Amino acid sequence: MSKTEPSATKSIEVAASPDTVYALITDLGVMSELAEETAAMRWRGGASGAAPGAVFTGTNRNGLRRWTTKCIVTDAAPGQRFAFNVSHTGVPISRWQYDIAAAGDGCTVTESTWDRRPAWYKTPAGLFTGIMNRAGANAAHIQATLQRLKSRAESAR
Repeated sequence: MSKTEPSATKSIEVAASPDTVYALITDLGVMSELAEETAAMRWRGGASGAAPGAVFTGTNRNGLRRWTTKCIVTDAAPGQRFAFNVSHTGVPISRWQYDIAAAGDGCTVTESTWDRRPAWYKTPAGLFTGIMNRAGANAAHIQATLQRLKSRAESAR
């Protein structure tokens, strides 16, 4: 797999404006409810919203397993893109990106992730999280998250 190609990606058509969808994606409380593996997300260091360089903490779960990551916003273009890099104890883990493109009376939302874990980290991380096939799990998680995002955005119209 190429480092430039996402390890998992999926798109969905949403009957809501790009701005409505962007507002949901950048609302950490809402995304904590919508994202499959996320239990909580909170801004850190005085950050209160999506802006490049802003930092938030992600608390994730898989059954009884729990872990926390540090997320740094890299892209925050209202109605277009929200992206962030994820690390754990200083080790790069992943990049998550949401691209929004106007389409007809709504928009297309594409959620993508890149696995940035070093090779030596993958097995211990899989054992700790209970997910050995991270690409497969992320593909399923993206599918579920996008369906929930679509439902929330379309009911907010």
